[in-house]
Amino acid sequence: MKRSFLTLVAIIICFLIKAQHFIAEKNSSANFPIATVSKATSIYVDPADDQLVHKAAALLQKDIEAVTGKKPAVISSLSKSEKQVIIIGSLPGSAIIKSLVAKKKIDVNNIQDQWEAFRLQTLNTPVAGLQNALVIVGSDRRGTAYGVFELSEQLGVSPWHWWADVPVKKRPAAYFKNGSYGYSSPAVKYRGIFINDEEPAFGGWAREKFGGINSKMYEHMFELILRLKGNYLWPAMWGKAFNEDDEVNPRLADEYGIVMGTSHHEPMMRAQKEWTVHKKEYGNAAWNYHTNKEGLQKFWEDGFRRNRSFDNMVTIGMRGDGDEAMHDMGSMKANYEQLEGIIKDQRGIIEKITGKPAKETPQVWALYKEVQEYYDMGMKVPDEVTLLLCDDNWGNIRRLPAVNAPKRKGGYGIYYHFDYVGGPRSYRWLNTNNIARVWEQMNLAYDHGVDKIWIVNVGDLKPMELPTSFFLDLAWNVKKWNAGNLDSYYTQWAARQFGNTWAKEIGQIMKKYALYASRRKPELLEARTYSVENYNEANRISNDWNNLLREADQLNEKIPEAYKNAFYQLVLHPVKAYGNLQNMYIALAWNQYYAKQNNALANGYADQVKQLYIKDSLINVEYHQLNGGKWNHMMDQKRIGYTSWSEPRVQRMPQVSYVESPASSQPASFTQASTTSASLIPATAKGNLFYEKDGYVAINAVNYTRKKDIKNSRWESIAGLAREGDALALFPDLSKNALADIIQAPYVEYEVYTAGKGDVEIQVLLSPTLNFQNTKTGLQYAITVNDDTPQNVSINPETVDSRTWSQWVTNNVNIKTTKHRLAVAGKQIIRIYTQDPGVVIQKIIINLGGLKPSYLGPEETLLKK
Repeated sequence: MKRSFLTLVAIIICFLIKAQHFIAEKNSSANFPIATVSKATSIYVDPADDQLVHKAAALLQKDIEAVTGKKPAVISSLSKSEKQVIIIGSLPGSAIIKSLVAKKKIDVNNIQDQWEAFRLQTLNTPVAGLQNALVIVGSDRRGTAYGVFELSEQLGVSPWHWWADVPVKKRPAAYFKNGSYGYSSPAVKYRGIFINDEEPAFGGWAREKFGGINSKMYEHMFELILRLKGNYLWPAMWGKAFNEDDEVNPRLADEYGIVMGTSHHEPMMRAQKEWTVHKKEYGNAAWNYHTNKEGLQKFWEDGFRRNRSFDNMVTIGMRGDGDEAMHDMGSMKANYEQLEGIIKDQRGIIEKITGKPAKETPQVWALYKEVQEYYDMGMKVPDEVTLLLCDDNWGNIRRLPAVNAPKRKGGYGIYYHFDYVGGPRSYRWLNTNNIARVWEQMNLAYDHGVDKIWIVNVGDLKPMELPTSFFLDLAWNVKKWNAGNLDSYYTQWAARQFGNTWAKEIGQIMKKYALYASRRKPELLEARTYSVENYNEANRISNDWNNLLREADQLNEKIPEAYKNAFYQLVLHPVKAYGNLQNMYIALAWNQYYAKQNNALANGYADQVKQLYIKDSLINVEYHQLNGGKWNHMMDQKRIGYTSWSEPRVQRMPQVSYVESPASSQPASFTQASTTSASLIPATAKGNLFYEKDGYVAINAVNYTRKKDIKNSRWESIAGLAREGDALALFPDLSKNALADIIQAPYVEYEVYTAGKGDVEIQVLLSPTLNFQNTKTGLQYAITVNDDTPQNVSINPETVDSRTWSQWVTNNVNIKTTKHRLAVAGKQIIRIYTQDPGVVIQKIIINLGGLKPSYLGPEETLLKK
């Protein structure tokens, strides 16, 4: 969707200023003292300003003391003894800020009347008696808080200092570089997280540490969201009622400036648990609008009235009780017509209680599962309601508005997942979310005009620290990150937690972990996942994890003691835990292989499985004992013993076999002499060139021989997005109409040399992007071999929840196969054309008759000159 030139300029300015650093340790005439070696500068807040501004000032006071050892005073009046002061205030709430604006001491033109914008600026003689001041001013209360926390983070206080035990960066003094630093409004208006699927881990932890998921716990969460520049929360809801479990919860959320909502199936600010507890008080106690209309209306009215004075995003609509499909009215049309009536009645309740038009209360309607189908069939909601589009629960967006669709006043949002309970299998244990995929999908959404709400299901929050940071950073400034610089996020994030000394090494470990872990969810691992017989695949996977653990262990020995708890949580534990589980299943695969051969080596692998199963529990204990047991229960989630989509009631070690009367004890050898066509490649040939090996050709898509871009439609590699490394995607000019002839579209070309000829199959391995345009064919590419007739391939006409879709998300790849005929041996030219966004190519495999089964496919047959 086209955006105005002024918006683009604002984004660029925001990025440039964000890249600047304004903290120095040494004093100079060009610096303002936040804290000298002897004292900290006082913090002034107008007594009449918003509660959030006062909370932000109090937290800054704590942060400055933690960093420098000097505690600044928080004052509400200026005395003659103060020569320097930090002034914190919101434009609508601070009298001194209004005075400075009136006297033209500070320029607020770029933040006035903006959403959550802020500025940090030093001033000489801001008011009589003051020599100079550092002013942190926000366009509103949250903008002011974000300015404070921007200062805190640059001082050395990570947003994760409490939630991941990241130590503050101590310094004897801190100075602010004189100048003015402005931050424009965020790219996405509402940016938040959803605590979900919170039992047994998060719930067990919260009950032990706080007595429950209550205001004592939520205060830490509200602070985290603000420090991450978020503003929106769906609270824990598995048997929880945010507003009833602790009556302090909603008031505290409002004091912290957090916009509260409820999940996609909990309308009108009422939790599902509230219905479970109180349903007998409302009509016939049925969650059925057809038979209990008045009872449900009263239930919703009571909930909305209770929360009416707080900052809310009201979920409207209805699903069945317990997040199931709604009661069937006999047809899809009848179902959505009833839902239209429900929404109309809910908006009537809003108007009744507020005394204002419903459009003045923010509302969201989630297009989740069957509700998406109602919308596709033509169901309508008022224009000011935000349409919350969803992914497939596996990080692949189901639907996006057309680029040229009329703008809606309520706009569009996305509900995304880092955690899920459901088919084809629940995944809740470790972070397996590759930020490259998150970026590719959410950038696609933003380019299609989805900029009102971004909310992500983070499960237990831990261990989703990295992707949660990335999601909210991206939502704040989407265009700061692109295919060219995305790779640097790991290093930058590591520097924010651990400092620059170790940032590059930590970033590399985290990047490799994201690549390896996103190949397949650990809950989906089996002995047969990776082949022990073909392409040395199982051994290569095991080596990947073992080498990564070695890197992490070596770095753990070098980093200062103060960082070790954070390093274990954010870096070492996920590598140890996933790597150990992977090695257990590979040992199981070898046990099964050798047992079938009646080979004594099966017994050693059976023992390894047992040892690694025990080690899995010991790794859990390590985590739970960190920092005096602060995070006990956070790794309670089960991950071994799945037999269906839902988690097992208890973990069970996989069954192993022992050989009592072995016929052999010799290891298997799968090594054989290879034949290749590399000798057919002329010495004068240039570019990336590929050859046949043992009846196949394997190509990593990013290593094309040639490419053709067209104007603003370009091919770009996305680092770390493929299962084995980088992926290739077209970024088309969305303002242009599709070309009539696919061979006029951009293409990539691969020069291949084969010894064989005749009939071949070509597999194109793609990321599992969905048919987000909702067309009959889905996204398409075309493929040619040696200028034969292009074959158009529809990559995703299948629906979510189909067997085919299940295979895509299980394997994290969508494989499309075409048949071709090679007229002669030798040089072959393969071209792949597309003009669709979201076509992400990972790998290409040509099967000339020798391809063997494996998970990743054979290693690349690229001639290395």
